Amino acid sequence: MKRRILFSTTQTIMLAFLFAIFIGSVLLALPISSSDGLSVPFIDALFTSTTSVCVTGLVTVPTCSTWSMFGQAIILLLIQIGGLGVVTFMAAIMISFHRRIGIGNRMLIQDAFNLNTLSGMVRFVKNVLIGTFIVEGIGALLYMTAFIPEFGVKGIWISIFNSISAFCNAGIDIISENSLCNYALNPTVNATTCILIVLGGIGYIVWWDVLSIMKNSRDHKLKRLHKLTFHSKIALSTTVLLIFAGSLLFFIFEYDNPMTIKGYSLPQKIMAALFQSVTTRTAGFATIPQQNLTNASSIVSLLLMFIGGSPTGTAGGIKTVTIAVLLASAFSTITNREDVALFQRTIPKHAVSKAVAVVSVSFIIMFTATVFLEVFTKADVLDVLYETVSATATVGLTRDFTSTLNIWGKLVIIITMYLGRVGPISLFIALNTKKEKRNIIKNPTEQISVG
Repeated sequence: MKRRILFSTTQTIMLAFLFAIFIGSVLLALPISSSDGLSVPFIDALFTSTTSVCVTGLVTVPTCSTWSMFGQAIILLLIQIGGLGVVTFMAAIMISFHRRIGIGNRMLIQDAFNLNTLSGMVRFVKNVLIGTFIVEGIGALLYMTAFIPEFGVKGIWISIFNSISAFCNAGIDIISENSLCNYALNPTVNATTCILIVLGGIGYIVWWDVLSIMKNSRDHKLKRLHKLTFHSKIALSTTVLLIFAGSLLFFIFEYDNPMTIKGYSLPQKIMAALFQSVTTRTAGFATIPQQNLTNASSIVSLLLMFIGGSPTGTAGGIKTVTIAVLLASAFSTITNREDVALFQRTIPKHAVSKAVAVVSVSFIIMFTATVFLEVFTKADVLDVLYETVSATATVGLTRDFTSTLNIWGKLVIIITMYLGRVGPISLFIALNTKKEKRNIIKNPTEQISVG
């Protein structure tokens, strides 16, 4: 008798990411993938494949000079797969070949996007693909206005690459070795990148909610906002608050820093501060060398990176809704309120439990990675912490430290990027799994002191 090994949706998604990383690393290790025709060391190919699929952006070798056109195309494909999600990408292939999406694949899509229903999955995937390609296409056209005059025909490929990388919050570019620092004062590049990062990180569910409200409602624009779903209100308000607060803090802390924005005009300082605040939402592009930031700005960056974007989007981190729920829960406890509420709505207790679990697991991953990386590199603690938070939240910002990693350091970051990408997803899926039976006999309850 044949034995079938049945994987849970959690295991399937995690294995799918591993499979994509492995295939990508094999392809990038081929001589055809490198610019000089020589095979790149497999550890660097594995690192690049992992950072692409996990849409992180940390790189051990310069993307612009190390990889050939073929290698860059592989990296871009891996970024797109990682941004959309392996499950969504496979579903898109099935739809393209008019294959029926069975109940198992529908459950995978449901779990990957943390949806509450199995109905309308095909339509949902189609909308995700159409919306993604439209936004990335518009972003590429806007980039072309800046890159074609500078790079000629090559500017078309650079624009496409940058648009997909920015929307997927990957932070990998093929322009130069210092990210977008050469375009710190270019309004077109700054604005286009920020918009793509925010749209990719806000989440597809918020997209459809906002578009539906704007399309079907005849009320005044401000009144329409009240009709948004509870999730969208939390995601949008938290995103706006974090971007504004981050921009203000960066503006203050870097205002007189001669290594960053001291010589800029006031509008240029505002633009640079805004970009730094947006890119820490797990994008990874940089218009300011991160090692030149003040310690205060670096600490703010660490917090913003750890929080990240919103659920069901292309960003990483613990997510905006998670931190909002956690803070609301803390406020309720401090004010002796029994229920946790936001926007005059009560947050379910299981959502609060999930928020606590997500933050706890992410912190454990980050802390463990920091300890191991410090042991293997013995580098400056701030550089190490910046690297591990960036990897855990799949950000991609670095204090010029990634390229100096030894083989053990690279392995630590590879594992951290993978856990950071699939960890929160796997956790949500595991917590959404309903138990068939509960123990009739419960353990006795006893009071403890907390805090």
